[in-house]
Amino acid sequence: MHGWNCPHSYFITRTSDYSIKTRNRCVLGGGGGRESVVSACDMKCGITYFKTAGIVLSSLHVLAYLNLPIICKGEGCRTVPLAGHVGFDSLPDQLVNQSISQGFCFNILCVGETGLGKSTLMDTLFNTKFEGEPATHTQPGVQLQSNTYDLQESNVGLKLTIVSTVGFGDQINKEDSYRPIVEFIDAQFEAYLQEELKIRRLLHNYHDSRIHACLYFIAPTGHSLKSLDLVTMKKLDSKVNVIPIIAKSDAISKSELTKFKIKITSELVSNGVQIYQFPMDDEAVAEVNGTMNAHLPFAVIGSTEELKIGNKMVKVRQYPWGTVQVENEAHCDFVKLREMLIRVNMEDLREQTHSRHYELYRRCKLEEMGFKDTDPDSKPFSLQETYEAKRNEFLGELQKKEEEMRQMFVQRVKEKEAELKEAEKELHEKFDRLKKLHQDEKKKLEDKKKSLDDEVNAFKQRKTAAELLQSQGSQAGGSQTLKRDKEKKKTREEKSISDGTCTTPGKHPVVPCALVVCAV
Repeated sequence: MHGWNCPHSYFITRTSDYSIKTRNRCVLGGGGGRESVVSACDMKCGITYFKTAGIVLSSLHVLAYLNLPIICKGEGCRTVPLAGHVGFDSLPDQLVNQSISQGFCFNILCVGETGLGKSTLMDTLFNTKFEGEPATHTQPGVQLQSNTYDLQESNVGLKLTIVSTVGFGDQINKEDSYRPIVEFIDAQFEAYLQEELKIRRLLHNYHDSRIHACLYFIAPTGHSLKSLDLVTMKKLDSKVNVIPIIAKSDAISKSELTKFKIKITSELVSNGVQIYQFPMDDEAVAEVNGTMNAHLPFAVIGSTEELKIGNKMVKVRQYPWGTVQVENEAHCDFVKLREMLIRVNMEDLREQTHSRHYELYRRCKLEEMGFKDTDPDSKPFSLQETYEAKRNEFLGELQKKEEEMRQMFVQRVKEKEAELKEAEKELHEKFDRLKKLHQDEKKKLEDKKKSLDDEVNAFKQRKTAAELLQSQGSQAGGSQTLKRDKEKKKTREEKSISDGTCTTPGKHPVVPCALVVCAV
């Protein structure tokens, strides 16, 4: 049994006064000399399984190592004394060594408008210069840019992932600016859930990309929160640990900053935004966490510029009117943020992400898949029964959908057949109309052709008759002309004789004889 699957969570701290402090109903007493935090599931028969750094450990082992009596509620608990040294008292050391060898991971999401100093604050928080590609801010929507870095401090390795929201607040229409952020967070939860549901899981080597902390950068306007800030934080508070911070807090005066913090807190409460509260149930850090909760939201300044003040180099921001020291608590809350985020509550942020936000996502997803903890009779469901019930339900839905699709197919086939028959009928009617029209046109053309042929024949007959008449007329005219010529000739001859002139049978007249004699 693993601690992250149990309904109860126990945080056991072994302090220097040899007492064990818990956050739930189990009370452990005894002595020790070191501090160790583990989570535990519900106790049954005196045996509890603790989980720390990915290692599952029996409560008897831990208590035996601590040499503590078991004081728990419930029947069946008993103390088992040891006759001598066994050796499992080295388990905490083994866990520490294994955790150090495996390393840790921490993922931060920076949400805020362009120009609020998100990258600079990350460089200042981890005292390094993170190299990344500069954002162009020309995208039409919000883009999430993720960069992973390997950090080393002493012998502890940390795989840090910084996710920045490029283009957040740059659009004219900011209505859906939060959607890419929510989808990104859900995608990381889904990837972890898919890894958990695999038959062969490799969670110990799996790079956990779930967001552990969301630093929400608020512009130092000094008036109130923007509607974009309220909507985005409201959408994110159930999915990630939201820590609001006022960026570039040196832009407003100290009195304005105090009023601005009060205004932000009242607006968050009135709008039902649940921001991350530093845990108060551990007495070792309850006092400091309670004090820091009163300072939320933190007013921070980021800078990588160093200046020598006195005998040490400090990070500052220099202005014409003076110098602002980043790590001076009188100037800003940067030190408070670093203490709460990294040095005190980093593990709690990781635990809250897993036990609260991821569990909520996992429960919703499994309920969507049909898995439940109990049946209607309040009896626990077994995985096999749930699987069979879901399988039967799925098969029933599949058959129902198949029947609906079959009926729909038959209906569509019938409708298509009716459409085709109607189209065929229309085509036949159109063909008949065109055929009749063609026959009518053909008949008209034949009638017209016949009439034209009759006209041509009549014309030919008239032409023949005209030619015959013309030939007859030409013959009659020629004989009359010849008769007239003969008559004219005869008349001329007679006239010539009467005038005493002689003529020859030829065409030319003959000169009279008397005239010829006279000439001689």
